[in-house]
Amino acid sequence: MGNLHDAATGALRLLDPETAHSAALWGLRAGLGPRARAGKFPRLRTKLCGLDLPNPLGMAAGFDKNCAAPAALLRCGFGFVECGTVTPRPQLGNPRPRIFRLAEDRAIINRLGFNNAGLDPFAERLALCGNRGIVGANVGANKDSADRVADYLLGMGRVWRRASYVTANVSSPNTPGLRGLQEKTALEDLLGRMREARAPLEAAHGGRPLFLKVAPDLDDTAVGDIAELALAYGLDALIVSNTTLQRPPQLTSDSRNEAGGLSGQPLFHISTEILRRFAQALGGRLPLIGVGGVESGATALAKLKAGASAVQLYTALIYSGPGLVARILDDLDGLLAAEGVDSIVEIVGSDLR
Repeated sequence: MGNLHDAATGALRLLDPETAHSAALWGLRAGLGPRARAGKFPRLRTKLCGLDLPNPLGMAAGFDKNCAAPAALLRCGFGFVECGTVTPRPQLGNPRPRIFRLAEDRAIINRLGFNNAGLDPFAERLALCGNRGIVGANVGANKDSADRVADYLLGMGRVWRRASYVTANVSSPNTPGLRGLQEKTALEDLLGRMREARAPLEAAHGGRPLFLKVAPDLDDTAVGDIAELALAYGLDALIVSNTTLQRPPQLTSDSRNEAGGLSGQPLFHISTEILRRFAQALGGRLPLIGVGGVESGATALAKLKAGASAVQLYTALIYSGPGLVARILDDLDGLLAAEGVDSIVEIVGSDLR
């Protein structure tokens, strides 16, 4: 069966990236994806902000923007799945072409611009998930919104009841001005209003972890400010990081100078370094989720050792297919066994000790 999935992944790469993405989602929903037991390895089980994860490997936001296939993704072996980014109103995003494969670099550049069908269908599909697994919702703001913070509050309110957790995405490089929400004054306003909106939601529907997803392109001052504000306003974790606007000099693909956010293998060192800096700034006071260039058991382990309690991936699936999830879990369990570790909790942040 693995060879069949590998062949399907190869066939998808013959299509333009956006068509291939739609076909992959369709295939997963049709039950054509691989199946792997998420809880196969006891030493990979962990807790994240009160959520019981069968393993620490999550599907990053961006793949399933409209919450079309969370159950199918969980069947691939993911410990948790994050759907979105969803905006209050439907949004077409930026003009095509807007996804570029950098195959020689095992990378992608995208400038999608939060294309999605809006909150109404997203919330309806999220309600159908039931208790099948950990499914988070990633919320954002419409490009033409007069009050972007209000968009986050609206999204948070609509998904709260059904989502396992909620992430506010302030780090996409493809909505003009959005990353400005990471600046200290703007972030204080956003987090303050989110904290106010959270109290009645928790009273009505119970507690949910609330995460913030940040960019990798931050200086030390911004890292310190974001870390302190996250603690001050009661966030439960930070997701580090989104795509980068940097273009590392080793890129060789023809599309390397396209505008947009770079993800995949070249993002690994950039995102892991910013993860390490957040871990140092927070000193264990807040969990971190590491994203960017995870493509193997070894890269997942490196994120954990740098301070992540869990990791997410996306771009690697484009090149390796959904069977990669089971392979990473198998490799990660073997690496932990080789280090004599009984639980991943023991190695979180071990590089910083």
